[in-house]
Amino acid sequence: MSDGKLVGIVLVSHSAEVATSVAELAKGLAGGATAVPVAAAGGTEGGGLGTSAELISAAAASVDRGVGVALLTDLGSAVLTVKALLAEGDELPDGARLVDAPFVEGAVAAVVTAATGADLEAVEAAAVEAYSYRKV
Repeated sequence: MSDGKLVGIVLVSHSAEVATSVAELAKGLAGGATAVPVAAAGGTEGGGLGTSAELISAAAASVDRGVGVALLTDLGSAVLTVKALLAEGDELPDGARLVDAPFVEGAVAAVVTAATGADLEAVEAAAVEAYSYRKV
């Protein structure tokens, strides 16, 4: 951790409601983790289903504390939109990273880990490890 700054987390979904709900769930399960900068980037500007490069960029800027931003996506065009923004090079903060993790479980793991002051690599590793969470 650098100067008390926490890794930012952006949850990108095709649905504003899903992104917001997963953000609330992750923060709640992380004991409130109110200090962790988490932003939901769901749906389109008009409130429909889809993804918006503008909403994703704004969300990433809002959670950037200078120590990295982890972007977790649900599927399809959310992944492609984040990849395109990363490829453009100037649309997302320095240190922004697409994290290959399950959306809900990965978000919880990322927020819990970020709340400890862990760096971006540790936050990403915790989110990726969520792939191994077995239910049966």
